[in-house]
Amino acid sequence: MGKGLKDNLSSDYIQASNRLNGRKARTRIVAYVESYDDIFFWRTVLTGFENDQRYFEVMLPSRQNLTRGKKSVLMNLISKKVGENMIACVDADYDYLLQDTTQVSHEVNHNPFVFHTYAYAIENLQCYAPSLHDVTVAVTLNDQSIFDFEEYLRQFSEAVFPLFVWSIWFYRNNIYGKFTITDFNKVIDVGHFTFERAYANIQNVRRKVARRIQQFHRDYPDAKESYLKVKDDIRALGVTPQTTYLYIQGHHLFDTVVVPALKKTCDKLIRDREMEISRNAVHAVQRRNELSSYGHSTEEIIPMLRRHVGYINSEPFRRLQEDLRLFLDKEGEDKGVKGS
Repeated sequence: MGKGLKDNLSSDYIQASNRLNGRKARTRIVAYVESYDDIFFWRTVLTGFENDQRYFEVMLPSRQNLTRGKKSVLMNLISKKVGENMIACVDADYDYLLQDTTQVSHEVNHNPFVFHTYAYAIENLQCYAPSLHDVTVAVTLNDQSIFDFEEYLRQFSEAVFPLFVWSIWFYRNNIYGKFTITDFNKVIDVGHFTFERAYANIQNVRRKVARRIQQFHRDYPDAKESYLKVKDDIRALGVTPQTTYLYIQGHHLFDTVVVPALKKTCDKLIRDREMEISRNAVHAVQRRNELSSYGHSTEEIIPMLRRHVGYINSEPFRRLQEDLRLFLDKEGEDKGVKGS
C-alpha cells in the first residue's frame, strides 16, 4: 500500500478492503491509539473480542510522522474517518468527568466509535491497587506480603478526594488556569516514601488539602452548591473517595506514588530472599550459585508494571469491555452477524 493510501485510511476504506477479501474472510477493524506505549494495553482489551468473523489491528494514526496524542487520534473524527471498521481508543483524562463541557469531552463521551479507559489513563489501571502485590511477586519471586498497597492507595484517595472535586469544578467552570492539574499534583505530592513514614506522609497530604480548600472557600464563597453538584456527578460516574487514585493524572500516580512504594517493597523482598539463600546454603559455592540464579530470575519493576494485566478485574476496565461488547453486538446485529 502506498504512502498516500496509508495516510488516507478511513472506516469506509477498510470496509471496502474487507469486501474485496470475500464474504468468508474475517472483518478487519483498525483501532487507532495515542502512542506506542498504548498498543499493548489496547491489544489486551481487544483480543477477547476477536473471533472467526473479525479481528483488530492496533496502530498509531500516522506511521509516517508518528503523530501522537489524543488530539491527533480525534482528528479522525473531524475528518469523519472513524466508523464501523475504524475506532479511536484513548485515555479518558479529565474528559470523561468533564462530560459535555468541552468539544473533546463531548466526543469522548458520546461518539459511538471512540472508546476510553474511564480511569484517567492506562497508567492508573496499571497501578490498580489489588494487583500490586502480584507485581511484587513477579519482580522478586517472593510472595511475602510486607506492605498493604490497597490500604495505602485507599487512604491516599480519601485524602485527596475533596480537592479532586475542586479540580474538576475548576475545569468544568472553564477557569482551570486558577487551579491546574499541575497545581493539584503539587498539593497531593506524598514526598519521599519510606515504610515508616508512608501513612504520616498521607496525613501531611490531608493537611495540605485542607489548607487549599480553606483558601478556595475564601476565594469562592458562593461555590458550595455547584461544588456539591460536581461531587454528586462524579460519584455517579464511578469516582469514590476510596478510588480517586484511578482518576488523577496517571503519570503523577505512577511516578511519584506507586513506583516509589513498589521499589522499596521489592528491594526489601529481594534482600530478604538473598538472606534466606545465604542462611540455607551449605557452602560458599552453593551460596554463590543460588544467589546468581536468583538474581537472573528477578525482573525490573517498571517494565513489569507496564506489562501486567491485573487491572482486568477493575471497574473501569469492565465498563470499557461492556462498551465494546455493546458496540460489537450492535454491529453484528446490523450486519446480520452474531456478536461476541
